[in-house]
Amino acid sequence: MKTIIIEDEELAARRLESMIKTIDPQIEVMAKLESVEDSVAWLKTNSHPDLIFLDIHLEDGISFEIFDQVKVNVPIIFTTAFDEYAIKAFKHKSIDYLLKPIVQDDLGKAIAKYREWTGTQSAQLDLTGLYKLMQGNNKEYRERYSVSVGEKLKTIEVKDIAYFFSTSGITFVVMNSKNQYSLDLSLDKLYNELNPKDFFRVNRQYLINHKAIANVHVFPKSRLKIDLNPPCQEDLYVSLDKVAEFKRWLDGEK
Repeated sequence: MKTIIIEDEELAARRLESMIKTIDPQIEVMAKLESVEDSVAWLKTNSHPDLIFLDIHLEDGISFEIFDQVKVNVPIIFTTAFDEYAIKAFKHKSIDYLLKPIVQDDLGKAIAKYREWTGTQSAQLDLTGLYKLMQGNNKEYRERYSVSVGEKLKTIEVKDIAYFFSTSGITFVVMNSKNQYSLDLSLDKLYNELNPKDFFRVNRQYLINHKAIANVHVFPKSRLKIDLNPPCQEDLYVSLDKVAEFKRWLDGEK
């Protein structure tokens, strides 16, 4: 069996490939692609695989845009962080899905399900319908995430998150309780999934909940320094190009 992984998080893509090889070393991962543009180019110039592992949000858009540009008639297993409304749609359309962080047992079951499918089933998948669902005007925002704690998974509620920060290529989430966990998601992706009324990307390293702001200090030349609760490990400044937008956000205009 041949497959490709379409995922813009390098760590997540490498982890998924390793898990696939553990389940079945005979599965060939033909390519790991990070964007809509790269995926379209690859699919137009290569023989299509038997199966695609597909993330929803890519670095340059929604992955469904791929199917606007190239015809794909192979089964797809979504590797997604979307909420339950989307998961119900995946079930209804008979497309399997894996919630991040991916669990080995769930991956094995998804691959087993693929092996039971027929070519006619895969050709009947309504990707256009799912695309329209994702683009709906009534956008749903994330309410919880799954994080790894040792060899177990723990669910955390978005309402209990104080802020996210990124360092050395790793994203961390800090809870109101001061607990801290790592996530296989970039700040860009998190920002797209969270309600912008509650969370703001103050600079390249920090994505914060307004409820976590303890104080905002005003310095000359429009410099703003934020004190968070729980405190962060460094001085936190709002990027100069985001100051005006940040002030509007604080006023509830965003």
